[in-house]
Amino acid sequence: MCGVVGLIGEEKAGQKLYPALFALQHRGQDAAGILSYDFERSQFHLEKDLGLVEDVFTSERQLRLKGSMALGHTRYSTIGTVDKEDLQPLFLSYPYGIGMIHNGNVTNYDEVVDYLRHRKLRWTFSRNDLEILLHMTAVGLASRKESGDLPQNLSASIKELLEQVQGAYSAIGMLAEQGLFAFCDAHGIRPLLLGRKKNGDKYSYCFASEKQVFFGLGFEYFRDLRPGELVFIDKDLNLHSFLLSEKKARPCMFEWIYFAGSETEWHGRPVYEVRLNLGKILAEEVQKKGLDVDVVAPVPDTSRAAACRLAEVLEKPYREVLIKNRYVQRSFIVNQPELRKMMVNLKLSPVESEIRGKKILLVDDSIVRGTTSARIIRLLREAGAAKVYLASTCPPIRHPCFYGIDFPDGESLVAHKKTEDEIAKILEVDGLVFLPLARLQEGLGLSNLCSACLDGDYPVPVAAEKFMKTRHHNTGGDGKSEVPL
Repeated sequence: MCGVVGLIGEEKAGQKLYPALFALQHRGQDAAGILSYDFERSQFHLEKDLGLVEDVFTSERQLRLKGSMALGHTRYSTIGTVDKEDLQPLFLSYPYGIGMIHNGNVTNYDEVVDYLRHRKLRWTFSRNDLEILLHMTAVGLASRKESGDLPQNLSASIKELLEQVQGAYSAIGMLAEQGLFAFCDAHGIRPLLLGRKKNGDKYSYCFASEKQVFFGLGFEYFRDLRPGELVFIDKDLNLHSFLLSEKKARPCMFEWIYFAGSETEWHGRPVYEVRLNLGKILAEEVQKKGLDVDVVAPVPDTSRAAACRLAEVLEKPYREVLIKNRYVQRSFIVNQPELRKMMVNLKLSPVESEIRGKKILLVDDSIVRGTTSARIIRLLREAGAAKVYLASTCPPIRHPCFYGIDFPDGESLVAHKKTEDEIAKILEVDGLVFLPLARLQEGLGLSNLCSACLDGDYPVPVAAEKFMKTRHHNTGGDGKSEVPL
């Protein structure tokens, strides 16, 4: 899962994306990159590296990002490695000069790579699935280079890409001397929004994963990109839109549950409002269980809104019983088990005065592998909690995600093939409440969600064993080492 942003029609566009990427830092902390294009000098400028946004973009690097068109990316790796050669943006010199970024996963990676290598004689040099989106776009444009209608050529090229490349992806690209473009997969599983700002008698445009980017840049939110849509902004700031697929929208429910920032909205559903709704509905489920609660507390940070609303409905005190240390290095990238455990202990500190002797209802956005939940429950017991209950705004996650959230192995999920009583026993919790799927849909106000990790209904079919084999090869192992945060 990553954060993407593209900007055209603004002086020093690349430099302006530096603060914009802070608004997307929560979507990826492995690496960051910006690619800018200077129409006056016909030059690309690329800066990218491992690390957080503030660490990657020194003042000197920012000053090198010249031009009025730019792409920005924050990366959390789920398919490729976190090696420098896999970092985004990526670009090709032919045709035009194409730069690109994306958020999501390609699920038929090996099939497309085989097509590119043996049918189109194009070799891939990274293990990032963005590269095949880039090559597929280039193949389509190169085959139509004799035609002078670029918007139509780009539309036909992306249509072919959507037909051949399976998965969940939202991509933004740039063409040297031509303009900026963006497209979504046929089901619109990953978010992509369009913003604009008045620029004389035209508009400057911005594509982004989340709405708060527009506020920071002084843009207004215009609209969401539709599933299977291509939008092209030419160098004269004219907007061209093409709907290339008529498939049913299946937005990822996990964006509202966990991944998206509270400030954004998607499909007309503000994230913060949705989380409040889920807290209210979860309170009703808690009441059905008849749990005897003294205090309601969130697991920092995403579940705060839901926990606050739940406490209001139950008429119980809301307390912060776990304090997150924001200055500790992210523990999932630490390899030594003892050091990792020590850092986890420092990351979340209990407020013993609010815990001792209390029956605590802990609210979390979701329970995935269960390692974090189990550690927190033990932490509260060690701090003197009389009882610990756990309530999740997400139904049990029983199936893997192949579309960009990092749990593609079903066996690693605590709810996989288990009853709720069995999960409660594993977590050593005194009571466990999950939100039912129908009530999640009620809270979101949407029924056509991608909820494959909950019900196994995958909008894009996936050969799981083949996908995992490719992922294992491309990550050089099993992916990130998940530890409690």
